[in-house]
Amino acid sequence: MPSNDARTLLHTAVPTAAVGAIATVIAGVIGGGKGAIGAVAGTLVVLLFMGIGLVVLQRTARSLPQLFQAMGLMLYVAQLLLLFIFLAVFKNTTLFDFKAFAFTLLATTVVWVAAQARAYMKAKIMYVDPEKTGSKS
Repeated sequence: MPSNDARTLLHTAVPTAAVGAIATVIAGVIGGGKGAIGAVAGTLVVLLFMGIGLVVLQRTARSLPQLFQAMGLMLYVAQLLLLFIFLAVFKNTTLFDFKAFAFTLLATTVVWVAAQARAYMKAKIMYVDPEKTGSKS
């Protein structure tokens, strides 16, 4: 993974994990052990889905740059649909507190998207290939 991609992943995963940790503490205080488990599960789901999506998006950008924007939009829609499916599947679970899971899922998703947008705005990525000096066309 190129350093720019690793930096983007780091700048998105760390704030998301921090919000997940805060949500785990809050859910643990409010909902007990099941609340904490729900918050941890929500955080892990978001980190896994969004992390995989970011890696896929970066590979697409390198190999097929003309599809980057369309792939990004399709990927975000697919990720949101998968998160809704997770919510529907675990709606009646007794393994953990569903409300803690859902609120943590929402909070960490918002933080991931905001952190990713900030990381891309701060990244110094060339969008034009510089001309090679000394070569004749």
